[in-house]
Amino acid sequence: MEKPSTLLVHFDKGSAAMAGEIKADLEGSDVAAKVDAMKRAVMLLLNGETLPTLFITVVRYVLPSEDHTIQKLLLLYLEIIDKRDAAGRGLPEMILICQNLRNNLHHPNEYIRGVTLRFLCRLSEPEVLEPLVPSILENLDHRHHFIRRHALSAISSIYRLPHGDQLVPDAPELVERALASEQDASARRNAFLMLCTCAQERAVAYLLSNADRVAEWPDLLQMAAVDLIRKVCRSPNRADKGRYIKIIIALLSSPSTAVVYECAGALVSLSSAPTAVRAAANTYCELLSSQSDNNVKLIVLDRLNELRTSHRDVMVDVVMDVLRALASPNLDVKRKVLDLVLDLLTARNVEEVLLYLKKEVVKTQAGELEKSGEYRQMLVQAIHACAVEYPEVAGSVVHLLMDFLGDTNVAAAVDVVLFVREIIETNPKLRVSMIQRLIDTFYQIRASRVCSCALWILGEYSLSLSEVENAISTIKQCLGDVPFYTVSEEGEATDSAKPAQPVVNSVTVSSRRPVVLADGTYATQSAATEAISTPSVAPGSLSSTLNLRSLILSGDFFLAAVISCTLTKLVLRLEEVQPSMVEVNKACTGALLVMTSILQLGQSSYLPHPIDNDSYDRIVLCVRLLCNTGDDVRKVWLQSCRQSFAKMLAEKQFRETEEMKAKAQISHAQPDDLIDFYHLKSRRGMSQLELEDEVQDDLKAATGGFTKDADDANRLNRILQLTGFSDPVYAEAYVTVHHYDIVLDVTIINRTKETLQNLCLELATMGDLKLVDRPQNYTLAPESSKQIRANIKVSSTETGVIFGNIVYETSNVMERSVVVLNDIHIDIMDYISPATCADVTFRNMWAEFEWENKVAVNTVIQNEKEFLDHIIKSTNMKCLTPPSALDGECGFLAANLYAKSVFGEDALVNISIEKQFDGKLSGYIRIRSKTQGIALSLGDKITLKQKGGS
Repeated sequence: MEKPSTLLVHFDKGSAAMAGEIKADLEGSDVAAKVDAMKRAVMLLLNGETLPTLFITVVRYVLPSEDHTIQKLLLLYLEIIDKRDAAGRGLPEMILICQNLRNNLHHPNEYIRGVTLRFLCRLSEPEVLEPLVPSILENLDHRHHFIRRHALSAISSIYRLPHGDQLVPDAPELVERALASEQDASARRNAFLMLCTCAQERAVAYLLSNADRVAEWPDLLQMAAVDLIRKVCRSPNRADKGRYIKIIIALLSSPSTAVVYECAGALVSLSSAPTAVRAAANTYCELLSSQSDNNVKLIVLDRLNELRTSHRDVMVDVVMDVLRALASPNLDVKRKVLDLVLDLLTARNVEEVLLYLKKEVVKTQAGELEKSGEYRQMLVQAIHACAVEYPEVAGSVVHLLMDFLGDTNVAAAVDVVLFVREIIETNPKLRVSMIQRLIDTFYQIRASRVCSCALWILGEYSLSLSEVENAISTIKQCLGDVPFYTVSEEGEATDSAKPAQPVVNSVTVSSRRPVVLADGTYATQSAATEAISTPSVAPGSLSSTLNLRSLILSGDFFLAAVISCTLTKLVLRLEEVQPSMVEVNKACTGALLVMTSILQLGQSSYLPHPIDNDSYDRIVLCVRLLCNTGDDVRKVWLQSCRQSFAKMLAEKQFRETEEMKAKAQISHAQPDDLIDFYHLKSRRGMSQLELEDEVQDDLKAATGGFTKDADDANRLNRILQLTGFSDPVYAEAYVTVHHYDIVLDVTIINRTKETLQNLCLELATMGDLKLVDRPQNYTLAPESSKQIRANIKVSSTETGVIFGNIVYETSNVMERSVVVLNDIHIDIMDYISPATCADVTFRNMWAEFEWENKVAVNTVIQNEKEFLDHIIKSTNMKCLTPPSALDGECGFLAANLYAKSVFGEDALVNISIEKQFDGKLSGYIRIRSKTQGIALSLGDKITLKQKGGS
């Protein structure tokens, strides 16, 4: 099993004891028994058995058989048996099969000839192949294309052997001649591939001589032509690149979608000209709309996203073509389309995009689509992003979206109300119409979170007299009559069995863990329960206008506190805009009645759970404020809250702008780089596309587009020494970490004067790492070196260890020698990258994740901000706490960090530190994740790095 094999069949019911039965069946005359015996023999050999005595039996009793099934099984048997001895020399008995193979190559049956030629493709023994070469060449002229196809494959395989050019010295000429006269598509492809591999100049000459007819070739041959063009254009000498690009463009009209897809990718890699990029983008868009397979759509969207990063100006023109892919029912496709379109927004196309998105929103409202709630949420978020980036278009969509404030999909409704809150602050011109619309649709809102945000909007942005009075009236209508219960109802509730209460309390759905708030501090238990409770929805029929009353009677006292604060703001605002004190006093009295009724309800036994302390204190504060209002308090309630929100939006916009600036930074060319003036070049005979391509190449060179992604000197940091300089075998590894696998390029040097035989690099792993390749044996000459590549699969974000030995034999030592390798530690930092998420999302994940790792702060750093920056740099995470919250010197600091792994795992970190009197920092760093591995690995990393080490 440790040897390379071209055939794998699982068989776990066999044993070496079956060899006798197999031999007896092969010696018999029953054809069916022989077929069954050959199958069992092949499966035993594939599962590690040797069966050394079976070969002579096969030669005597199976080789002469004329049965086609037996002949095919015979070829499979010959394919997998050992054809060399321990010293690597060919076994002499293999000559016995040469005559049979030669007879098969001249067999009148085409099937026998074909399978024999296919078998010869997998044979690498020159002593067996050499006498068969003339017979193989004769089959090139056979009348049947099946034979010619496999004969070309056999010649290609033989010519690629280490000394194959000596076995078939004129193979390229023969294959080229056969290619010129061949009509079968598969045979032409095999011939062309042989020339591409073994005689590239002949393949290029054939391609260029038939450039005008490439579009008429079969798709198999067209794919081979595209691969050849890719290979040729990677070479430094690309004098004919323009001719190759013309061929690629001609192939874009091929009826084969596979050819068209490959041509689009090749065109982008060959040319940076806008015409070429636009042709590739249009091709991808056509595939996106014509293909029904969701996997194909996702792959094409990835290619379009790659074009966006390097050719955004061209991609902007095809944004409407990309939007047509929203017709796909798959949500993953829709999400990728929307993400791509949002990155391609400009002032020229934003109105068209919004119009299309509005039509899609209407479709979800009509119930024409599956999973319309989730899709509508995605559309709302996309429209929100458009309106934030281009505020002038917000008025055309905000009123449409406000119809979805009462959506049964709570997440979509929350997105809508957050969108309204941001737009009403950033677009003062829309304030009046949005407030009126919100008042008209407020009774439709069923979710507690949406009600809370909508009430805050009414309290902050109702400025005129009519707006304030309408807002107060709407809230009272949604609350219904007060008090919320009578004494008789309380008695009935007390007498009845409490388990039979139909009221569902959202506050009880909570976590015992403390919750981190937006500023990084820990919330109290009551606030924590509200933050992580499931979204409350008003029970009862949707036609009811008493949505606030239903939510309060379900035990949602956090919403009751929000109602109290909103009424307080509205009454304070009414004092400023209402000249009649009688009306002001009426409104104040009504607000106080509502608040006292809520307090009475919360302290009664009518509900199974009493009011929490935070909500009680908040409502009492509102009552006291309305009874005795000062100018300073009025200023805080009517101005400071809105100013804080505006400051938060400004900080968010500033962070997004800074991130865009960081992404827009490009590398520049070196001062001594060559400058090539394309105006001085000869343009004779060049097409418009070639001229554009020359210009784009020069622009790339001038702006540093051809600079390497990483300095070669940094590659040395990835080289790890595995053995000592005094060991007989020296080894070092270059570690390349990809997303889902690790590649070890191990260099082994024989430092002795002896030949090392059966040298094997044995590796093992610890953690969620899996070795892909089986170890192979090598022979290493004195003072020579060998490059060995090992692939390791990674299945999760967890620190892993790779360890192993180098085992070898020498001629003067009977036992095998072993050199132990140094361990290779795989860093978790290679798999996580900074990411962002909303504060609400962070808190929800913090409450949901089970695994927590608590690390005590132990550092020599004495500045809180410096320590935070050091942890961020060491863990490769993103600080979600805004910079304004970290400014100043107050002796303590709390911040939230977030990162995401390549496997989609979330890593949450909360830092809470305090400066002691002696100047030292104390506190804790808490890490939470859904899996144990990432929490422990990240904790170990922080423990190692937090002292200020590199």
